[in-house]
Amino acid sequence: MQNALLFAAGLVALVIGASLLVRGASKLALSFGISPLVVGLTVVAFGTSAPEVAVSVGAVLDGKTDIAIGNVVGSNIFNVLFILGISALITPLIVNVQLIRQEVPIMIGASLLLLALGLDGKLSMWDGGFLAVLMVVYTVFLVVQSRRATAAEIEAACAEIPKVDRKAWDDNIAAQIALIAAGLAALVFGSDWLVGASIAFAKALGVSDLVIGLTIVAAGTSMPEVATSIAAALKGERDIAVGNVVGSNTFNILGCLGLSGLVSGDLGLAMAPSLLSFDIWVMLAVALACLPIFITGREIARWEGGVFVAYYCAYVAYLILAAQQHDALPTFSTAMLSFVVPITIVTLVVVILKPSSSGARSD
Repeated sequence: MQNALLFAAGLVALVIGASLLVRGASKLALSFGISPLVVGLTVVAFGTSAPEVAVSVGAVLDGKTDIAIGNVVGSNIFNVLFILGISALITPLIVNVQLIRQEVPIMIGASLLLLALGLDGKLSMWDGGFLAVLMVVYTVFLVVQSRRATAAEIEAACAEIPKVDRKAWDDNIAAQIALIAAGLAALVFGSDWLVGASIAFAKALGVSDLVIGLTIVAAGTSMPEVATSIAAALKGERDIAVGNVVGSNTFNILGCLGLSGLVSGDLGLAMAPSLLSFDIWVMLAVALACLPIFITGREIARWEGGVFVAYYCAYVAYLILAAQQHDALPTFSTAMLSFVVPITIVTLVVVILKPSSSGARSD
């Protein structure tokens, strides 16, 4: 019971910390004349991934590298399959053409890069530095690109900035810095509580730190993305719901694992064989699946959202069965590989090749 309360307290602290960080950093950036578009593309996007950074870096410092890497890989799988799935079930999601042409390929490229860097069994400090440099380059690229943005794109980016009541104290630079400091403190304490409780769960359930990182921790640290995307879907801001997930996935790999690799020192981040042989491939497959689904009519239909959620449930079920070496595992794996996956692939191919009845959307 104590560990459950500690986990819940850590989760609440992470969500509150991310919210305070985004609010303070957004207002501070605007106070210094940074455009709302740049704030939306950087501060807000990074803020929703702050829990993943806090937990992964904290796990590395505690010597629990499986939780650090499992958190990122599991979060990316959770973001696409569960968050986009639930959001699409609420309302079909419109996919901005820039996501198809630029952001999704970048997300796929980052996933491929992580796989390539991990083939030697670990993510070294130099690998982490390389990912961190790419994160800086990507951010600079977004800032430069934002200068050529249209009025409609600026309005969409501004919509991502949290709406807060304007108060005199909130416009004070000291107050903004205080919000940032409070947010960072909450993230630090929350990550410590969450990692500690997760380790206790792993021992109690008899499963590995990696499985806990891929499931419970990954879902917990993705709560800001869940809140942002579902709220956007309910408000009809459907492109934001998709962009939030894709941007967070790219940042998780480049920024989160980049920083985690840097603080790992000479030891680096050891990557479990099961991660390299299965989970990273699932993350890559999920990223690749976005392209054909996004391209078909440039929206995620409700049935596609249902498929996403069903696949996430199947993935978690597989992890649990594999961790317990359950007798049902061979039957479950055979059913997935021989029936469910082929049927899904055939359906996607048919949908892609079928001409859209509504005609192509204009960009």
